[in-house]
Amino acid sequence: MKCPFCGAENTKVIDSRPADDNCSIRRRRQCDTCLKRFTTYEKVESIPLVVIKKDNTREPYDRTKIEAGVFRSCHKRPVSVDQINALVDDIENTIFNMEEKEVPSNTIGELLMDKLKELDEVAYVRFASVYREFKDVNTFMSEIKKILDTKQ
Repeated sequence: MKCPFCGAENTKVIDSRPADDNCSIRRRRQCDTCLKRFTTYEKVESIPLVVIKKDNTREPYDRTKIEAGVFRSCHKRPVSVDQINALVDDIENTIFNMEEKEVPSNTIGELLMDKLKELDEVAYVRFASVYREFKDVNTFMSEIKKILDTKQ
């Protein structure tokens, strides 16, 4: 690691510990030449993920889009922000563990629907009505009947 102060190539690690997010390592280093100290962070490199949309266009993966959809579907429901974040984290881990560079949006949508069904049925129906683009009340009712049938 190059010293940011004098540019020397030789530095040594004085201290290493997990960073606040527990997904990276914070290292305190000292330059062998000028003896000044500085901090570096080491993080696992993730694969850039591309989402293939319904119309076959591609766009970079954006966690905030999933969060926004889940927040909208859980609006005025007894679902905490921590539960929503845990759900989004779970979806994100599943997606990244696929180790694919491109993931179809319908795969993400189906994963979300499965998790929402477990979390809150009303949020699930709200999300499904937008995601599956219900055209009329009958399709909406058939989705609700599926939920009721699985409860019995």
